[in-house]
Amino acid sequence: MDSIRVSEAPDPGSIPGEATTAFPMFYAYVLKSVEHNYYYKGHCRDLEKRLHQHNSGMTGSIRPYIPFTLVCFEAFETEQEAIEREKYYKSAAGRRYLKKVLAS
Repeated sequence: MDSIRVSEAPDPGSIPGEATTAFPMFYAYVLKSVEHNYYYKGHCRDLEKRLHQHNSGMTGSIRPYIPFTLVCFEAFETEQEAIEREKYYKSAAGRRYLKKVLAS
């Protein structure tokens, strides 16, 4: 797995510039509910579009937790790498890792 880097959104809910570049990348990301202690982990190709989809209620299972802000993401060259990282985020080890990263 050849990740580019872990990034935190500089301003809650904003999409960092490196996530909106023209070359194709895939992202594993973590969103945090603004009003609840709830984190959503996923993967996508377009972070800005996906955040908008989540916050507009297009994902029914997380609708009660909107609005969300982007708290971190990792960029990958392949979709499979992003999927693998998303699965890791959802594992016990991944949740421990995210707790450590997001606390700093």
